[in-house]
This record gives sequence, structure tokens and C-alpha cells, in this order.
Amino acid sequence: MVAKTLHGVHVPHRKNTEENSPIRMPIPSKICLPLSMHIGKPATPVVKVGDEVKVGQLIAEANGVMSAPIYSGISGKVTKIEDVLLFSGQKVGAVFIESDGKQTVSESIEPPTITNYAEFVEAVRRSGVVGLGGAGFPTAMKLNVKDLSSVEAVIVNGAECEPYITSDTRTMLDHPDLVAEGVALLQKYLGAKRVIIAIEDNKPQCIRNFRETFKGDSGVEVTALPAMYPQGGEKVLIYHTTGRIVPEGKLPLDAGAIVINCSTLATIANYVKTGIPYYEKCVTVDGSAVKNPCNVIVPIGTPLKDVFEFCGGFRAEPRKVLYGGPMMGVSVPDLDQPILKNTNALLAFAEGDAEPPTETSCIHCGRCIAHCPMKLAPVEIERAYRMNKTEELETLKVNLCMECGCCAYVCPANRHLVQVNKLSKARLRIWQEAEKLAKEAKK
Repeated sequence: MVAKTLHGVHVPHRKNTEENSPIRMPIPSKICLPLSMHIGKPATPVVKVGDEVKVGQLIAEANGVMSAPIYSGISGKVTKIEDVLLFSGQKVGAVFIESDGKQTVSESIEPPTITNYAEFVEAVRRSGVVGLGGAGFPTAMKLNVKDLSSVEAVIVNGAECEPYITSDTRTMLDHPDLVAEGVALLQKYLGAKRVIIAIEDNKPQCIRNFRETFKGDSGVEVTALPAMYPQGGEKVLIYHTTGRIVPEGKLPLDAGAIVINCSTLATIANYVKTGIPYYEKCVTVDGSAVKNPCNVIVPIGTPLKDVFEFCGGFRAEPRKVLYGGPMMGVSVPDLDQPILKNTNALLAFAEGDAEPPTETSCIHCGRCIAHCPMKLAPVEIERAYRMNKTEELETLKVNLCMECGCCAYVCPANRHLVQVNKLSKARLRIWQEAEKLAKEAKK
């Protein structure tokens, strides 16, 4: 029996594009492929300036196990390889490709040969896929398990709990066959005896379709979860489907689970079937400043301005543009930024929706504590951070914070709680490293 529901918030869904099948936009005149679109080491370029490249051709190879290869989504010429400044403030190398308009497909594309688990993991690695619903964790690393018997459940994440975003919903509606084929691959090569397809109950058609698809398969459960944010967070999803708690500082596997996004799984299935690597994606484009909200299929590396132009441009001057949703999305500094591997949405908001509220004094109402899914005390974390009491941040378990933003969302004083939590984790990490070095020095 699954444990009771964790706390969270009920946010407006605003799934304006859920009925909009993805439209493939015209090929952009150029793309920019940052070499770091995943957690881990940047990929290493295997092309040079002046090289002619084709669709699906390897542009950069994985640099170690915690990395992912990068492929071109257009055919054309490499015009430059230089550093770019990403939204995060990080400078990374990037490969720029100018389209020749031909979209010539690379001869290297062919389905991988898979006969065992090791070859399956290697195929996932070569596909270039990373987690499509979050931080860009290389999926091959997630599936590379030393002891397969430790995997008690594989959870397919179809929650998509952020407002506006519907790209995963469209995957489940338009490509249920690929999701089903992905589930079969997990059953075959991971030996997954229990697969849980977890979907929020505000997507009834997806739930009905998959229950019909897997009718009679005792190894697959289709679970309808309450539409509550942050239902799609890994730790929340694991708790609500299995009752297991992921320990602090540990991974889902330590709770006997692997969580994989439904679009990630469909991408893997498509690669295994066709050999087509991960070089394009479906992105939800929405927000009060967007003229024609829609779901768009675009090559990775496409400039954001091209995507917005395809959607009719702006009905009002955008005051804020986000990668991702309004709860956990990150602000974009300019529209020359590219579509990244883990970009599931582009949201542009007009001035009235983007103006930050004025922060006032904390009234100690306790709402941030009541709604935190990790049962933290954000107000106490903020106090410890402001007073530079770093050791208290460790006691207050700030590292359990998943930066979902529930605390800031419900705060009547508009305190910047989630931002302080993020800064607190960075400060605590530096302090812990210093403490470790000090202890080693004493030895």
C-alpha cells in the first residue's frame, strides 16, 4: 500500500496546447550546439571548421561515462567552434553549423545490434539521449546498474506537473507505441518485473490509452496520480507510487527504483528501431506574450528567436522568457540562446505576468513549511543563511530541497525562499569541502 500523499501546491494547469499535435518547423538557417547539454564532462568535438556535415552525423563524442554524444539535426557546414555564454552564466564550447537547405541524411544511421543488457546500455549511450524532463542526466548512466536485482520498480514519468508544458502529453498521445516499445526494452534487458507508468489525473486520455495498451500485462501498472505540483519530482513520484523514501544524498536506485521520463523512453525506443539519434525534440511554446502557442518539433541547437517567429512572433513585448515551466524554469538572457537537449518548453510572458512581486517581511505564517514536499522549514533555512550560520543549514537538511518553488509560491510576503535555498546549498557545499580538507590536514 502506497503511503499518504506528500505536501505540494495546486497550481493553475494552463495546458493550452494539450490538443495541439506538434508541428515540424522549417529547418533553421543555422544551429548552435553547446558541448555541455548534460550533467558531466562536455562532449569532445569530432568535426572542425569547414567540415560538411549531414543530418544525424556525430558532431561531438562523449567525454567519459558521465557525458553524452551530440549529433547534428541539419546538413550543412561547420562555420565555427568557439565558446558561448549559456543562460547559467557558464562559458562552454559550441559547434556552429550553417544549413545547406538539403537535409541530407548521414549514411551512418542504422539500428544498433542489441543482444544483451550491456549492448542495450551502450545503445542508449550512443543515442545521445539525456533526461528530457529535468537536469540532463545522461540516461545511459541511469540505466547502467551493477546489480539488476536491486531494481524493484521502473517508473515511467508522465506526470508533467508544471503549468503550460504539454510536450510529454503529446508524446503519450501521439507516440504511445514508442512508449510501449520502450517499456518492452526495459522488461527485456533490465529484467524489470514491475513497471509503473505514472500520469497525473488531468490527462485522462493518456491514462485510458495506456491502460488499454497494457491490459493483461501484469508487469505494467498505469497509475493515475492527483494533479498536484511537484508530482513529477523524482523523490515525490517514487514515494507516491511505491511508498519508498530516497535517503538524503542518495539516488532513486537506493530506494530500489529507476525513474525515466516518458519522452526519454520514446526516444530510446525510436533509436533502437531506426538508428536515428537524438538530434531534434518537441518543445511547448506558450505564455501571455506568444501570439500562437503550439507544440513544435525543432532541431536541437535552433535559436529561440527562430522558434518564436515560427509561432507567429509576440503579441506583446516579452518581459521574461523561460526555458521550462514557471515553477522551475530558468530565465533566458537573450533569444540567440539555443534549444538544448533538455528544453521541454519555451515560455514568454508579457509585462503584467512577469513583474516580480515586492518582497515584504516574513509574518511567520508557516505556509512554506506546510506545503514543502520534503517537510523542510524554508523560513528557518532563510534565517540561517542570512545570519551566516552555515552549520545550521546542514542540520536543517537544506540539501533535501529540490528547488520546486512551492515555498515561494505560497508565501504571502513574497519571500525569495527557493532562491535562498539554492544559495544555501552552494554555501553549505563549500563549507563541507573546507571541513573535509581541514580534517585531512589534521591527519
